[in-house]
Amino acid sequence: MYVPVVAEPSDPAAVPGASDVDGPLAWRERGAGDPVLFLHGLGGSRTSWEPQLNGLGGAFRCIAWDMPGYGASAPVQPLTFTAIADAVARLLDAARVRRAHLVGESFGGMHALHVALRHPDRVGRLVLANTSPAFGLDGTDPGEWRATRLDPLDAGLAPADMAEDVLTAIAGPGLSREALGMRVAGFARIPADGLRAAVDCLPSHDVRERLGEIGSPALVIAGELDAETPVTYSRVLADGLPRAELVVLDGIGHLAASEAPQTFNRIVRDFLAGPPDLAPSAPRWAI
Repeated sequence: MYVPVVAEPSDPAAVPGASDVDGPLAWRERGAGDPVLFLHGLGGSRTSWEPQLNGLGGAFRCIAWDMPGYGASAPVQPLTFTAIADAVARLLDAARVRRAHLVGESFGGMHALHVALRHPDRVGRLVLANTSPAFGLDGTDPGEWRATRLDPLDAGLAPADMAEDVLTAIAGPGLSREALGMRVAGFARIPADGLRAAVDCLPSHDVRERLGEIGSPALVIAGELDAETPVTYSRVLADGLPRAELVVLDGIGHLAASEAPQTFNRIVRDFLAGPPDLAPSAPRWAI
């Protein structure tokens, strides 16, 4: 299902009352209620979700992790999607959560899919934003893709040096300076070795043949202007999942959660709080 949505102006906010947990797996959390785990993208960390923790913490226990090798989380070697999915399960154990809804952005959306396949009993609903069922659906060469992202590191730049240029390039025109600053700060928390490991891992992603095994209700969110993971990718993902619907945000690029946080939070809140008997492919919004 395709539902175009006109996004509201972005309104990022601080995270009052948030608490940080550091250790082998690190996270930030706020709120109480049904647990929702936020999985950041390749250029993010737990601080990239501040508008969501602030905006949704009144309704849910919102947990945003640093993936292995990022921020304050220890690396795992080798970094694979299987290792990442197992790390999500360990984090839920550490947070004393039996089952959580997963909200994944880009690379984090890929993580959510792998968790749903490997640990289905730990997953409630899925929100898959600006992501894809497989790497390179448009024929992207993995070697060239890796080189584009690793060449700056090889030239001596740190992730913090690359952050603003990378984020500006993938965002839509409505990303505010405040939201960009928050995203840059999240990107700057990535160690160079962690980014290298993630760049090596990402091209191995391909779950197209297994999407039918995922029984969780899923909301797929795409940005109309997203050139990194175009709407066509999201359509393939939504069509392959048995219980999914697709929402497209007009005028939004690859960072929907930051470009239009009020709209993003509203549709995520409505989806996660929806009826438990959500039927496969049932339309829930006519926005």
